[in-house]
Amino acid sequence: MRAARLIRMVLLLQSRPSMTGAELARELEVSERTVSRDALALSEAGVPVYADRGRAGGYRLVGGYRTRLTGLGRSEAEALFLSGLPGALRDMGLEDAASAARLKVSAALLPSLSDAPHTAAQRFHLDAPGWYSEPETPPLLAELADAVWRDRRVTVAYANRRGERVERVLEPHGLVLKAGVWYLCARVAGGGEDASSRTDSAPSGPFRVYRIDRFSAVAPAAPGPAPGVFGSDGDGGVFDRDPDFDLPAFWEERAAQFARSILRSEVVLRLTEEGARRLPYVTDRAAAREALAGVEPDGEGMVTVTLLVESTEVAYVQLLSLGPDAEVLGPPGLRTLFAGAAARMAEQYGARLSGSRPDRASPPPAPPG
Repeated sequence: MRAARLIRMVLLLQSRPSMTGAELARELEVSERTVSRDALALSEAGVPVYADRGRAGGYRLVGGYRTRLTGLGRSEAEALFLSGLPGALRDMGLEDAASAARLKVSAALLPSLSDAPHTAAQRFHLDAPGWYSEPETPPLLAELADAVWRDRRVTVAYANRRGERVERVLEPHGLVLKAGVWYLCARVAGGGEDASSRTDSAPSGPFRVYRIDRFSAVAPAAPGPAPGVFGSDGDGGVFDRDPDFDLPAFWEERAAQFARSILRSEVVLRLTEEGARRLPYVTDRAAAREALAGVEPDGEGMVTVTLLVESTEVAYVQLLSLGPDAEVLGPPGLRTLFAGAAARMAEQYGARLSGSRPDRASPPPAPPG
């Protein structure tokens, strides 16, 4: 414990011109008295730690001393590449490894580059969760992250799309954080099928996607390729990772398939130029671009398109934001909804202009279905 603290103290002093006793105590989570004793111990061991006395004093390394104790461990090096995701690192239990890696890199930099970590952090930041939602960390994320890093099989229990409890032995290959939701990309041990985790349009490939917040239990699987008994005390059984698995490419393909699979209804729209410009921002972008592709304006500058949507209810909410820049031509039920909304808005705003109150006795019609 003390040896690790002494190494960390040397790295801290190597990465900065000098540090006060209070600063070192705060970084090392010890008292200033302990810092003083550690500095003395380092000096006796041949590390030239010098203490400046007085109000502006502190600790520093003499003569440009640089230690070679900066080699990154595997977990630290892997965590370093995720250091732009502080929240994700914390959720996966890798915050300490990333902190140690950043410190070692800072200590190894030339003095002229010592401010690089700070300047980079002030210019780039990745905020993964979506707006208007409070992301929750799945309780079993850290266990799954550990299995991903170590290439170890796990026996899991989770709720499938029908809400049924399912147990599987998985070979976890990657984690994805999408809009604040964590997903596991894995294949079923032994090459078995797992239709409960597939979308209708998913190919029959070996890899599946699981929402981690649906997992209720995770345990090391018994060694060997055969599925183990849930809750066994096996070591997780290291599996051979698929060398051709490309997590970013796999996720991009699967996300596109999922987005396409839920677009099962069609609406016909007549759009102004402004409505056509805004359509990709209020509905599925790929579907909007496909609908607008090759469509020419008519004599009034309007375009008529057939758009794939998730449902009539969803289309009503999305397309209503286009206001008068979109006219719904079909299906008839959706057109009736928009006609009713337009009539209510005309009555509401017309009544305000005339000084009377609109009649609120009749509620708006509910979306069909």
